[in-house]
Amino acid sequence: MMIDAHQHFWDPARANYPWMNAPELTPIRRAFGPADLAPLLRANGIDASILVQCRSSLEETEEFLAVAHATPTVIGVVGWADLTNGSLGDTLDRLRNLPGGTKLVGIRHQVHDEADPDWLLRADVQRGLAELFARDLTYDFLVRTRELPAAIATAKAFPQARFVLDHAAKPPIADGGSVEWSDRIAALAACSNVWCKVSGLATEAKWNDWDAELLFPYLRHVANCFGEDRLIFGSDWPVCLLAGSYGEIKRALEACLAKLGPSVREKALGVNAKAAYRLT
Repeated sequence: MMIDAHQHFWDPARANYPWMNAPELTPIRRAFGPADLAPLLRANGIDASILVQCRSSLEETEEFLAVAHATPTVIGVVGWADLTNGSLGDTLDRLRNLPGGTKLVGIRHQVHDEADPDWLLRADVQRGLAELFARDLTYDFLVRTRELPAAIATAKAFPQARFVLDHAAKPPIADGGSVEWSDRIAALAACSNVWCKVSGLATEAKWNDWDAELLFPYLRHVANCFGEDRLIFGSDWPVCLLAGSYGEIKRALEACLAKLGPSVREKALGVNAKAAYRLT
């Protein structure tokens, strides 16, 4: 089974997405849903996907579980829930009992939008993470270089838990890279309970001036750090449309993975996502 482990649905006419207000995001400021994605999955040989949260909204998580319930190709949902809420455990139990609730595989929060780079280390957040892991859910790190030290400390604090790093922590590709990013990625990868999604890389480059050759050094670095058993493919559709079509993004990432070896490509396109999210 080939899995796209990172895609989104949204409708700006029905909800507010603060991160989408920038003028340069106008091309993707419209509704995207299962009917839009289905032909792209078929055309690119993808069997299933994981639907990932877009805003800090419990209502969105509930809607995504309903979508997953009605959409066989959506085999997992990484939703949102308030980690600082003292009744988080009850909330998670309620979500898992909704139609589609068995497809809730993880939780994510836009940590890189928090003013505090150590937000993950707050006592209330750490208590919330403990509630997730008590229910065998995965936590997705949505961080940049600035927040990686807190992510590293969190991964070490919960050695039996599972974490997934989204978008390889968004390396500053358009700026020519960063030694700080490289070093912190290596430190996070030393935590064996963290997987890394090679997703969202093209949109960290200059949108009209990138190719697989430009992305390859970054992908090679995370591959060297995480190894072939902890790399996960994700399209980041429809955000990726800012830089290229679904097919262009998939072909570029697949070419990079193939250069690292056939087993790297094969595992990143399915096997590793199953392990990270305990997909059935």
